[in-house]
Amino acid sequence: MYIYPAIDLYGGKAVRLFKGDYARMTVYSDDPVSVAKDFAAAGARRIHLVDLEGAKIGRPANLDTIAKIVETTGLFAEVGGGIRGMETVESYFEIGVSRVILGTAAVKDPDFLKAALTKYGEKIAVGVDLKDGFVAIKGWTETSGLKAEEFFEKMQNLGVETIICTDISRDGAMKGANRELYRDLSAKFDIDLIASGGVSSMEDVTALAAMKLHGAIIGKAYYIGAVDLKEAVEAAK
Repeated sequence: MYIYPAIDLYGGKAVRLFKGDYARMTVYSDDPVSVAKDFAAAGARRIHLVDLEGAKIGRPANLDTIAKIVETTGLFAEVGGGIRGMETVESYFEIGVSRVILGTAAVKDPDFLKAALTKYGEKIAVGVDLKDGFVAIKGWTETSGLKAEEFFEKMQNLGVETIICTDISRDGAMKGANRELYRDLSAKFDIDLIASGGVSSMEDVTALAAMKLHGAIIGKAYYIGAVDLKEAVEAAK
């Protein structure tokens, strides 16, 4: 299992939201590039980047910062947040991003998703944010009427290879990963599943690795020192 340490970007800074609430934002660093370098030094080989501004406004807002992170660290970088058109997808690949994550667009614009998959294949992942069992969109500010399993089935049928699944109720809350959810989804679908939201202890890391998930994203737990990244990377192997 891969560990994906996360940097959520807002105004060029590394931040975290509590349960997806933009009004409850904590700034962890004014220098996200330095944070990414620390990830690499701890043994991480992959990084998860989210443009929180982009998710809110529907277009990239931290492209320069992301370009610097990719260029400086050489890490496999996946990026999500506000990617609603092919032009944005291409702009990320041009700066060296390894994988682009479609969230709201995967729900609202299936034609765009299909076109992106046709052109870029496995370099396109889908991010699904779950709120009370339903898919949430637009930076977690709206809930669609789509249930998690319906969504996963649709994505699998379209040929999506990687899904990043976030339980919003756990995100940034340090309550532990929703292991039951990930166990259930990984058993039902033949997709590379990345667990996100609430991974807050080494116990979470070892439990998710035992499920043979593709990856786990670590955010707040790293920033507050609850999980040692080097230890997590080793345990996930």
